[in-house]
Amino acid sequence: MAWVYLTIAGLFEIVWAYSMKQSEGFTRPGATAITIAAMIVSFALLSLSMKSLPLGTAYTIWTGIGAVGAFLVGIFVLGEQANAMRIGAAILIVSGLLLMKLSSPA
Repeated sequence: MAWVYLTIAGLFEIVWAYSMKQSEGFTRPGATAITIAAMIVSFALLSLSMKSLPLGTAYTIWTGIGAVGAFLVGIFVLGEQANAMRIGAAILIVSGLLLMKLSSPA
């Protein structure tokens, strides 16, 4: 169940990163509220996953899901640049996440 919590926590990290961008520096109340709510859910689920997963694994996977997810949202939703170097960096992040998952005892 820890991996499910961690995956959902990572997805909520993507939500709060996107809604923070949409909040325009916390000047838009709706987007700001979504940001705060998504942060709370994300941190709560991360905390639950850390009951049985090692700190390094859980935190790395959580931030990696958020980083790659935010990267993809930036490209596909916000129209941000996708060049070879940025895509290569995302591939390296995903590779690291897979290695952390494979090396985890839980």
